[in-house]
Amino acid sequence: MPGLFDKFTLKQITLRNRIAASAMCQYQAKDGLITDWHLPHYAALARGGAGLVVVEATAVSPEGRITLGDLGLWSDAHTEGAAAIARTIADAGAVAGIQLGHAGRKAGCTPPWEGGAPLASTDLRAWQPIAPSAVPLIAEQPHVPRAMDLEDIQRVQQDFVDAARRALAAGFQWIELHFAHGFLAQSFLSPHSNQRDDAYGGSLENRARFLVETVAAVRRVWPAHLPLTARLGVLEFDGRDEVNLAESSQVLQWLKAEGLDLVDVGIGFSTLAPVPWAPNLLVDTAARVAQDTGLKVTTSWLITDAKDADRAVRDNKVDFVMVARRLLDNPHWPRQAARELGVMEQVLPTPYAYWLQNWSPQPPPISPQTLKEPA
Repeated sequence: MPGLFDKFTLKQITLRNRIAASAMCQYQAKDGLITDWHLPHYAALARGGAGLVVVEATAVSPEGRITLGDLGLWSDAHTEGAAAIARTIADAGAVAGIQLGHAGRKAGCTPPWEGGAPLASTDLRAWQPIAPSAVPLIAEQPHVPRAMDLEDIQRVQQDFVDAARRALAAGFQWIELHFAHGFLAQSFLSPHSNQRDDAYGGSLENRARFLVETVAAVRRVWPAHLPLTARLGVLEFDGRDEVNLAESSQVLQWLKAEGLDLVDVGIGFSTLAPVPWAPNLLVDTAARVAQDTGLKVTTSWLITDAKDADRAVRDNKVDFVMVARRLLDNPHWPRQAARELGVMEQVLPTPYAYWLQNWSPQPPPISPQTLKEPA
């Protein structure tokens, strides 16, 4: 079986290895536009050797932002900055991906290091979030979302389509739709947050309708030769794991029929029970999802050890691994992983490789003859 440093091809896109930088929110944008923070950040991740770099959750509408610092693709004004990020990633040898999302009832909050609480109602920048039902993320929280009507649903689906078009124009070759972590799509799917009695609520088929329609709409504008993926919260950790997995697998089969190529196995964040955090939290769950759906799969969540990551790939539990905080701590973790695995894989940019491989404490003197061009 292939290992962590073998190539991976999906549709017509090939990753140089099976390490991907997972989407990690930075909350450094201004009105959805990139700032001086973003290009060095994504350059480091790509130069570090990851095969795929997925840009942080990028809002498809202003009301879909988790915080005021979220990146956005809700207008053509955002395309130029997004293109600069895509070029930066591609120039360093990685595939440029982007995560498109709408935060739903999780929108309109402060950054997590400021508490992550909803913006104060007296803040002129605050807004009321939208969701399938008027159910707050945290019970008795005053940040109650407005229940979406059919016009809202159609508008947000069009926002996803328009953002996908802009992502393509910006040069991204990989899309991940954010259908996890209590975001809008996850809130439609979960019976804990969806209390609708129309075509978008009640039965599993109805609760999945927003996701299925959104994937189908995006697939119509996203080229067939490029991967269309989604991060789906397949577990709510609400004491119904088998029900969660069975329902998620059915939903994923519907999404696959509409053109989904791969699922990034995530969690739902129902907030009903603690998540049993542990290394490689969802690797075995991802393997189960792959078996049940036939989809290509990946996952993140506490994948930090090179041997564990390589084993997950070799055991055919995932097609590649998503790595998050480990890459923030050390963007060159792929090189460290290669050393640990005894893989003679070049994961360094050429200038770095030259100096690390050829420099010695006492370099030989350089004479004019040395500098002459070869005959």
